[in-house]
Amino acid sequence: MSPDITLKITDREGVTHEVQAPTDMNMNIMEVVRMYELVPEGTIGICGGMAMCASCQCYVLNDVELPEKNADEDAMLWEAFNVKDNSRLGCQINITPEIDGLEIELAPES
Repeated sequence: MSPDITLKITDREGVTHEVQAPTDMNMNIMEVVRMYELVPEGTIGICGGMAMCASCQCYVLNDVELPEKNADEDAMLWEAFNVKDNSRLGCQINITPEIDGLEIELAPES
């Protein structure tokens, strides 16, 4: 089994990127977005992936089963801008084989 999965990430300009993400490096969606430079540096992951800002907010576009939101993520989304029913924090979605095929859209900058 390949240690990489495929993700479709629509950036803030509306361009969709199909990217490969490693499942064996303990990464999350926010880090993959940074790795592929899909947003300007310094505009995502401002808190370092601690669920203390919403700069990595994204919208889940397809029906891939994700882990439940934890209390920190839920609280941060409660305070964030541009939140929708399908909003998640990218820093809280780990890259695992189970999310292969996930499609997300990055939320606008707050």
